[in-house]
Amino acid sequence: MAVALQPLVRGAACQLAEGHPPVVVLNDIPFTHKVALTAIGRGEPIIKYGSPIGSALVDIQAGEHVHVHNIGSNY
Repeated sequence: MAVALQPLVRGAACQLAEGHPPVVVLNDIPFTHKVALTAIGRGEPIIKYGSPIGSALVDIQAGEHVHVHNIGSNY
Protein backbone atom coordinates (compact mmCIF):
# COMPACT_ATOMS: atom_id res chain seq x y z
CA MET A 1 0.00 0.00 0.00
CA ALA A 2 1.14 3.57 -0.67
CA VAL A 3 0.01 7.03 0.35
CA ALA A 4 -0.76 9.40 -2.53
CA LEU A 5 1.50 12.47 -2.34
CA GLN A 6 -0.66 14.15 -4.98
CA PRO A 7 -4.19 13.46 -6.22
CA LEU A 8 -4.24 10.43 -8.52
CA VAL A 9 -6.68 10.21 -11.44
CA ARG A 10 -8.53 7.02 -12.30
CA GLY A 11 -6.96 5.25 -15.27
CA ALA A 12 -3.49 6.72 -14.77
CA ALA A 13 -0.57 4.30 -14.73
CA CYS A 14 1.59 5.38 -11.80
CA GLN A 15 4.92 4.29 -10.41
CA LEU A 16 3.72 4.40 -6.83
CA ALA A 17 6.66 2.86 -4.98
CA GLU A 18 10.25 2.06 -5.80
CA GLY A 19 10.68 -1.60 -6.61
CA HIS A 20 7.03 -2.09 -7.53
CA PRO A 21 5.72 -2.22 -11.10
CA PRO A 22 3.46 0.63 -12.27
CA VAL A 23 -0.14 0.34 -11.06
CA VAL A 24 -3.21 1.49 -12.98
CA VAL A 25 -5.28 3.60 -10.57
CA LEU A 26 -8.84 2.23 -10.41
CA ASN A 27 -10.44 5.17 -8.57
CA ASP A 28 -9.65 8.84 -8.13
CA ILE A 29 -7.41 8.94 -5.06
CA PRO A 30 -7.30 12.17 -3.04
CA PHE A 31 -4.03 13.60 -1.71
CA THR A 32 -2.82 11.66 1.38
CA HIS A 33 -5.25 8.76 0.84
CA LYS A 34 -4.05 5.20 0.44
CA VAL A 35 -3.85 3.09 -2.73
CA ALA A 36 -3.23 -0.65 -2.92
CA LEU A 37 -0.01 -1.63 -4.70
CA THR A 38 -0.99 -5.31 -4.74
CA ALA A 39 -4.21 -7.19 -4.12
CA ILE A 40 -5.31 -7.29 -0.48
CA GLY A 41 -7.61 -10.10 0.59
CA ARG A 42 -10.62 -9.71 2.86
CA GLY A 43 -9.45 -9.87 6.48
CA GLU A 44 -5.82 -9.08 5.70
CA PRO A 45 -4.16 -6.33 7.74
CA ILE A 46 -3.79 -2.83 6.31
CA ILE A 47 -0.30 -1.54 7.06
CA LYS A 48 0.45 2.19 6.96
CA TYR A 49 3.97 3.44 7.69
CA GLY A 50 4.85 -0.01 9.05
CA SER A 51 1.97 -0.23 11.55
CA PRO A 52 -1.31 -2.11 11.23
CA ILE A 53 -4.23 0.34 11.13
CA GLY A 54 -7.06 -2.01 10.25
CA SER A 55 -8.21 -4.96 8.20
CA ALA A 56 -9.71 -5.22 4.72
CA LEU A 57 -13.50 -5.58 4.88
CA VAL A 58 -13.58 -6.81 1.26
CA ASP A 59 -11.08 -7.95 -1.37
CA ILE A 60 -9.17 -4.88 -2.60
CA GLN A 61 -7.55 -4.84 -6.04
CA ALA A 62 -4.16 -3.36 -6.88
CA GLY A 63 -4.75 0.29 -7.80
CA GLU A 64 -7.89 0.63 -5.69
CA HIS A 65 -8.57 3.39 -3.15
CA VAL A 66 -8.03 2.09 0.40
CA HIS A 67 -10.10 4.07 2.89
CA VAL A 68 -12.91 3.80 5.44
CA HIS A 69 -15.30 2.32 2.87
CA ASN A 70 -13.26 -0.88 2.56
CA ILE A 71 -11.24 -1.19 5.78
CA GLY A 72 -12.22 -1.68 9.38
CA SER A 73 -10.19 0.31 11.89
CA ASN A 74 -8.11 -1.26 14.65
CA TYR A 75 -8.86 1.75 16.84
